[in-house]
Amino acid sequence: STHWLLLYNCIIQTFGVEAPCKTVEDLTSGVVMAQVLQKIDVVYFSDAWISRIKPDVGDNWRLKISNLKKILKGILDYIQEVLGQDINDFPLPDVNLIGEHSDAAELGRMLQLILGCAVTCEQKQEYIKTIMVMEESVQHVVMTAIQELMTKETPATGGNDSYVDLDRQLKKTVEELNDALATKEEIAQRCRELDLQVAALQEEKSSLLAENQVLMERLNQSDSIEDINSPAGRRHLQLQTQLEQLQEETFRLEAAKDDYRIRCEELEKELLDVKSQNEDLTSLADEAQSLKDEIDVLRHSSDKVSKLEGTVEHYKKKLEDMGLLRRQNKLMEEKNTALIEHVIRLQHENKMLKLAQEGSDNEKIALLQSLLEDANRRKNELETENRLINQRLMEEQSQVEELQKNLQEQGSKADDVSKCLYSCTRTVLCVIPMLFPLSVQRVEELEEALKKKDEDMKQMEERYKKYLEKAKSVIRTLDPKQNQGSGPEVQALKNQLQEKERMLHSLEVINPLVGN
Repeated sequence: STHWLLLYNCIIQTFGVEAPCKTVEDLTSGVVMAQVLQKIDVVYFSDAWISRIKPDVGDNWRLKISNLKKILKGILDYIQEVLGQDINDFPLPDVNLIGEHSDAAELGRMLQLILGCAVTCEQKQEYIKTIMVMEESVQHVVMTAIQELMTKETPATGGNDSYVDLDRQLKKTVEELNDALATKEEIAQRCRELDLQVAALQEEKSSLLAENQVLMERLNQSDSIEDINSPAGRRHLQLQTQLEQLQEETFRLEAAKDDYRIRCEELEKELLDVKSQNEDLTSLADEAQSLKDEIDVLRHSSDKVSKLEGTVEHYKKKLEDMGLLRRQNKLMEEKNTALIEHVIRLQHENKMLKLAQEGSDNEKIALLQSLLEDANRRKNELETENRLINQRLMEEQSQVEELQKNLQEQGSKADDVSKCLYSCTRTVLCVIPMLFPLSVQRVEELEEALKKKDEDMKQMEERYKKYLEKAKSVIRTLDPKQNQGSGPEVQALKNQLQEKERMLHSLEVINPLVGN
């Protein structure tokens, strides 16, 4: 009971609470504890939290237990979430015994937890200074309670080696502080004993002086003290010797008292140094914890950067593949355009040859106009198709460039870029079959067939022109009325013309097959 009463006095002196706290019942209601916790950390133990504590509980022990449960849960959450500690090995107080029977031991554990929160919160230096100016008995009880609580605390996150070293040094400092306090108490006790001895010796000296004075008076009245053979002389010599011994003892005790006073001052200085070291180690522990948190954040950022760099390299390879596909697309487009122009030219030449064989000028003009319209229409279609393809390629190029910029600016949008790039790739792959329906082998075969057909057409055109000129010259020069004997030659020319028409007809039949 003395232990928890001292803790109770320490908390009341350290935290000025508004609620009345004169009896144990006032403390077991939980209102005072809640106000103390709010003074320790007003942000965590806010007004909203303290409003959950019922102030007027009276003798209702069930309401007291309810308040104490809320307070105990708040303390445990604060130690784990804010202070980053676990106290699994510390025996938790039984709030049922506190609320129903006002158990002193369980109440002491509850006060011990509150005191642990106070000496480890952000304002711990202020509270520690307040505790250090209290009585030595209170300081001893408080240090014992804090040390018992710290031995049960473990870091919630596991900690690193530097944090463990700092924690070990902090515990060692607390032990040294306890030893210094114990030594200080022993020295103070010894000083008090020496003071008592000096006071006793001074009293004895005073009594001896008084006795000596009486004896001197008696000696003056009786015989001389100079005669050592007389009883008064012997008594005087004995008392003088005893006085000298007492004076030497007094001097020795005063010297010892001065030595102990100097030793006490040195220990007080050492105690102040140990307190300063304790504060430095506490700040180093806080700094180590913050550095550990920064290292975890930087490690997470480094992993994220490595992943984004891999994603960037992957997209660079995809962009290189798209550039290769774009070059192949351009080459195939040029080949396709050349082939289309060549086919159109051959069709035009075939129709021209057919036009040369068929008849009147009006029909030739109509046929030429239809050929021209077909050629223009086909040309417009090809230009429109080519423009649309180029437009789509430019759109794809702009989308790719925009994706590159977005990828460089925001690494976090790598998934969206991957989807867009995948969509662009699928679009290009869909456009390529539309542009190049023929396989490379088929194109090469068509090129060879067209070259061969071109050569045949040129040869046939030359032969046809020769035959036609020859036929015209013969028709112009020969008069049927005057040249009755030239019938076989004219018939031969007609046969050649018919053979030429059959060859042209066969070429017209072959041409659609080659075009397909």
